[in-house]
Amino acid sequence: MTTRTVQTVSLSVWLGLFASLLFGFGLTGCAGNGTSATAPHETFTDSDEPESRKRATNRLKLAVLYFQDGKNNFALDEVKQAIQIDPNWFEPYGMRGVIYMQTGEFAPAELSFQKALSINPNSSDIKHNYGVLLCKMKRPAEGVKMFGAALADPAYGQRAKTWQEQANCQLAIGQKTEAEASYMRSYELDAGNPVTGFQLANLLFQRGELVRSQFYARRVNNGERASAESLWLGIKIERSLGSKDAQYQLEAQLRKRFAQSREVLSLERGAFNE
Repeated sequence: MTTRTVQTVSLSVWLGLFASLLFGFGLTGCAGNGTSATAPHETFTDSDEPESRKRATNRLKLAVLYFQDGKNNFALDEVKQAIQIDPNWFEPYGMRGVIYMQTGEFAPAELSFQKALSINPNSSDIKHNYGVLLCKMKRPAEGVKMFGAALADPAYGQRAKTWQEQANCQLAIGQKTEAEASYMRSYELDAGNPVTGFQLANLLFQRGELVRSQFYARRVNNGERASAESLWLGIKIERSLGSKDAQYQLEAQLRKRFAQSREVLSLERGAFNE
């Protein structure tokens, strides 16, 4: 759940189908179905939505589907057509930024997010995605600032994802104390997220707070989304606390579920301190 987890970016509410894909690019999490504030001229009902917006929406939905299938060129073509149909709508530019970020083309991704925000400076979803990009571009201070701008919106619905991405960004530059605080804020909002729980358990274990670390690790490992990494961490925690029965149960689970993992190899070598 560290380098092997996926990061998440987010689009607006009607693109909720996008959420299941993007929790991360490789990705831990995109905050995919949050509500983001929109400028007054961006809000339409079914009866007054322009025909151009409806056609652009259909193009953007196709772009999302192509992107989910890994067909990025087709997705970009659909986004291009959505922009041609409705150039003053911020969402296609945000989607274009997400696609470019996925393909590692950071410069056009940044320009896309900037364009989206120039049209709708109130979109917390775009700010979240832009923050993820800035962290990938090794500009963590700017990324954290952008996450803060998203979190400042009281109507923003994906706060847990943004706190988590902020923590990831802080952890990547060695700000463990700040990262732990951000993970904790995320955990308070979404205690069922196994990535956040794992990261908290790992940071606490590194600091020697074994009992607190055990609490978070057990919450992860007792659920359906335990991973080889979380089980291995749990084994090391239980071993450090002298909880042999719990340790052996986790070892059996690790061997059964993840027999080919590097964590099993570490277990067989007794490499508990590596």
